[in-house]
Amino acid sequence: MSNNSKTQPSANTARIAMPIGPGRAGQAGMSLVVKPKDFSATMKKLIAYLKPFWIAIIFVIVFAVASALFAIVSPKILGNMTNQVVSDYMRIKAFDSGVAMPTRPEIDFGALWVFAIELLALYLLSAFFSYIQGWIMTDVSQKATYKLRRDISEKINRLPLAYFDKRTFGDVLSRVTNDVDTVSQTLNQSLTQIITSVTMIIGILIMMFTISWQMTIVSLVLVPLSFVLITVIVKKSQHYFKEQQNTLGELNGHIEEMYAGHNVMRVFNGEERSVLKFKNINARLYDSAWKSQFLSGLMMPIMMFVSNLGFVGVSVLGGFLAIKGVLRIGDIQAFIQYVNQFNQPIMQTANIANVLQSTAASAERVFEFLEEKEEPTEKDKLSAPKIIQGGVSFENVVFGYSQDKPIIKGLNAEIRPGQKIAIVGPTGAGKTTIVNLLMRFYEVNEGAIKIDGIDIREMKRGEIRKMFGMVLQDTWLFNGTIRENIAYGKPDATEDEIVAAARAAHADHFIHALPQGYDLVLNEEADNISQGEKQLLTIARAMLIKTPMLILDEATSSVDTRTEFLIQEAMENLMKGKTSFVIAHRLSTIRNADLILVMKDGNIVEQGNHEELLLKKGFYESLYNSQFAEVLDVS
Repeated sequence: MSNNSKTQPSANTARIAMPIGPGRAGQAGMSLVVKPKDFSATMKKLIAYLKPFWIAIIFVIVFAVASALFAIVSPKILGNMTNQVVSDYMRIKAFDSGVAMPTRPEIDFGALWVFAIELLALYLLSAFFSYIQGWIMTDVSQKATYKLRRDISEKINRLPLAYFDKRTFGDVLSRVTNDVDTVSQTLNQSLTQIITSVTMIIGILIMMFTISWQMTIVSLVLVPLSFVLITVIVKKSQHYFKEQQNTLGELNGHIEEMYAGHNVMRVFNGEERSVLKFKNINARLYDSAWKSQFLSGLMMPIMMFVSNLGFVGVSVLGGFLAIKGVLRIGDIQAFIQYVNQFNQPIMQTANIANVLQSTAASAERVFEFLEEKEEPTEKDKLSAPKIIQGGVSFENVVFGYSQDKPIIKGLNAEIRPGQKIAIVGPTGAGKTTIVNLLMRFYEVNEGAIKIDGIDIREMKRGEIRKMFGMVLQDTWLFNGTIRENIAYGKPDATEDEIVAAARAAHADHFIHALPQGYDLVLNEEADNISQGEKQLLTIARAMLIKTPMLILDEATSSVDTRTEFLIQEAMENLMKGKTSFVIAHRLSTIRNADLILVMKDGNIVEQGNHEELLLKKGFYESLYNSQFAEVLDVS
């Protein structure tokens, strides 16, 4: 129904800090970055995956560069405005001091208006191009995300069951949701930020050099100092950040464990031990968090100090050059604005470096999933016969989940149409494996399984699975109405067919007793009905599709006696006239089976009906007597 995915920090992580050059100090910090196994290869795959959107991305690049260039030019115009005002003012002062001029000069507001209109046009164009590239990039990122999720969804249906047996649901879910979201956010935000930041850095450097190469050198000479200070802080704090993350995971795990098993913990008087363990973990978390946050917090004052040094150098040198007549006041103003602007794209670039690492790691996981080996295509497979009798034969079947460790070893059995077959044996004997092979969730290593004389490997998987109805011990119901759950295998079923299936499964009575009847919506955990009622609904679902063969996993271990009787009766109705395979846990429930296959260590060691097997006084008799003895002991 639902699975919670827990994300633990990877061992392959790094602390990355943001360098800050001279100018206004920005927000500096460090974050946990998950590194991909192969950054360049993953980014190449991502770029290739975005090939259908290349034209739109080119437009985004053009508009992003244009927006950045318009923003870069504006401080220069502001400086020219200042120079115009200062120049006019100095001419007025000179006239008032007695310098001969035809007329008294005035502030040239006409020129200032021209500058103002130019500035307004630049700001509007910058905003316009920024809006357009943002709109296009949002469209690209959402379409790429849609394509990724669609491809993943289609891929899931082509993967063999073995893939999901080896991985947790949380891992698969994380790839579909978290990893795709990370890629989407990067496409939507970081791609344009990369373009804008690089353009800003190059453009601002050019503008700074055009104003004064001397002041530019003074500004840039402090950038290495920023890197050195950041590197020192990173090396000191990296250990504590990792320890903080690991300890936090340990603390969360302890809390979750204690709450999940709260009753057990209280029954065994474990409160004091639990609290003591919590205090120990919490103390370690406090220590590592304090040190990591303190060291990280040092970055702002240190970077402000470096920034102030940069301002001092620029101001002193600028004033000197202005006195010498090399620079004008407006040029110094524009330069200081460029120094301030230069700081932001450097920080963004450092941040994006972190983001790209995480994005590559997420994209790598997504592409790994999309490149998983699929079930072979079946274009050349035969269609199943229109009429299925239900005869099944196992001919020298050998199978192992690992090639070197066979579980089923030379299994032979002949099952006639309409027979009720019980499969019994201890845990690990291979009972569930037989079901997996019947449904072609796995392929046999040797031998053959035939239905009505046709090797199932020669037929399409989908058509084989249409031959079987399944009722498993673990009930699966999805978030929807009871009606939709019953009709899951036959979405076009009529109301009469649904009700008839429910009645045959002895489910109609309790359904009508529910508040909304067949329209009751089962919640995520389906905990608004009992376990036995869930089982009756799964039986009704199997009855509705009317398949010639059935696979039943006894599911009465967690229900009361009356519900168990109803389920058994419903199953008997379900099995009438059908070849049925029953994985039996309670041997008392399969006494009337036509054939009992007794499995041990992957082989059928005995077969026959209940009476025949008891007379043999073999393995089956020992299994049966052990359960009967347990019943006597309990009674």
